[in-house]
Amino acid sequence: MRELQGLGVGSGIAVAPIVKMSPPLPDPDDIRFMGDIAAEQKRVREASEAVVADLERRAASAPEEAAEILNATALMAADPVLMSDVDARIARNKTGERAVWEAIEAFSDTLRQMGGYMAERAGDLADVSARIRAVLQGVPAPSVPVRTEPFILVAPDLAPADTAVLDFSVVKGLITEGGGPTGHTAIIARGNGIPALVGVAGCMDMDEDAVVIADAAKGIVIVDPSPEQVEEAQMNCKNRAERLAFQGPAAFSDGEAVELLANVGSANEGAIALEQGAQGIGLFRTEFVFLDSDNAPSLEAQTKEYRALFSQFSGKKVVVRTLDAGADKPLPYLNPAIEPNPALGERGYRSLSKYPHISRTQLDAISAAARESNADVWVMAPMIADAREASQFYGEAKEAGLNVVGVMAEIPSVAIVADQVFSSCDFVSIGTNDLTQYLMAADRLLGGLGSYQSPWHPAVLRLVKMLGEAAERAGKPLGVCGEAAADPHLAPILIALGATSLSAAPTALPEVRWGLSQTTRSKAQQAAEAACEAMDANEARRTALTLL
Repeated sequence: MRELQGLGVGSGIAVAPIVKMSPPLPDPDDIRFMGDIAAEQKRVREASEAVVADLERRAASAPEEAAEILNATALMAADPVLMSDVDARIARNKTGERAVWEAIEAFSDTLRQMGGYMAERAGDLADVSARIRAVLQGVPAPSVPVRTEPFILVAPDLAPADTAVLDFSVVKGLITEGGGPTGHTAIIARGNGIPALVGVAGCMDMDEDAVVIADAAKGIVIVDPSPEQVEEAQMNCKNRAERLAFQGPAAFSDGEAVELLANVGSANEGAIALEQGAQGIGLFRTEFVFLDSDNAPSLEAQTKEYRALFSQFSGKKVVVRTLDAGADKPLPYLNPAIEPNPALGERGYRSLSKYPHISRTQLDAISAAARESNADVWVMAPMIADAREASQFYGEAKEAGLNVVGVMAEIPSVAIVADQVFSSCDFVSIGTNDLTQYLMAADRLLGGLGSYQSPWHPAVLRLVKMLGEAAERAGKPLGVCGEAAADPHLAPILIALGATSLSAAPTALPEVRWGLSQTTRSKAQQAAEAACEAMDANEARRTALTLL
């Protein structure tokens, strides 16, 4: 028995034999092409068109979220700038296979230098390269193995075209050597409620068909577990299935109700949130409106997208986060420079405040969509550092006609000056992912730093408590909308520390309701106090679980 560490996505656990992805195509040899240049260029274009057609065919029969991913990959394969680069390389006597590989590798290098979200998109391009080269060579592209028995899929990384067509009746978990929490592997795993571990060094060295336990909550893969460990994991799987089917209210066992909201990234996810019992939306990420364009979207285009979500939540709260660009989500028209350390650079409100016309257009669009619906629309700015920024955003949002204006607590400085921040806005919402990253100096995209990325760390819990105490003094709401809110055991702790609402991925809501129902407010308070006194995240979690 041995353990591998990675970054867990979700809180699930799976036990099954592993199946590895087929090996990638080798890099093509750099040999001088002596044939017909025009014919070779045509051959590559036809191969690209074949890949586009295959991806679009898959998208036509795939679920909505998977279809969006497949269609986005098809656009990459048909990109005219990329094809022009390929043509130019063939004109310089490169073979079609080599020209495709070099052109895509050059573009991928640019994305890798940008880091974070854009670096993860380099893996998507690598998949496009492999698919086009496979057509040129007349061989199958690397793909997910077909099995009829349950298994855990292991891969160097998973491309959109792979994750979008997985059969989750047999695929019980995902383990990848690369990737991060914003990549397609994580998106698909969260959306389908299965455990995933990314950034697991050495996972490709595991033997084919070896039985493993993939524990996303703990961020570990147990290879060749003992019979006792397997039995315990299987029992945990059974218990989790029951928790995911929980239909009770969002309340402690003593009857105290908890406001439980959902995180969504597009209007399409609104129906899923309602099906899972969300009382409203606690985090509406608006980046999707901006990511697929070379220019900022118009007022009309944004209003239409926001209205599509608001109309589904008549009489319910919808908390909109303004554009969070920069760091792992750079935009060419908002973050043109490559920063040496983008996570500590211009992102979120810092970036948006330098482009007031883009910020004002978004606020006007949110306000217009709110007026056209009966939703209770709140708005908040990401990456606020202090009360001056909070006050500035408050004024801008009020000027746009928005009624309830708040900020996110992701930078630790906000907790330190929490009283000032609460006096400058209507509410605060904690983004535990970034708060933990900045507090612990541990990049949340690096799986090897998993022990420092847990929101269970007592330092993180103490900051939440500081914010909770400030919220109580101000008499204003404090939400939690990071991954921490999706942990059914941590959820009651967060409420005990002062949060007045929780917001999580829609698929996590039944399990969070179950977690709340298993304890009282008083027990959660005792557990929270003990967790804050622990030495590290693991001790905090163990201690709290014994008291809940």
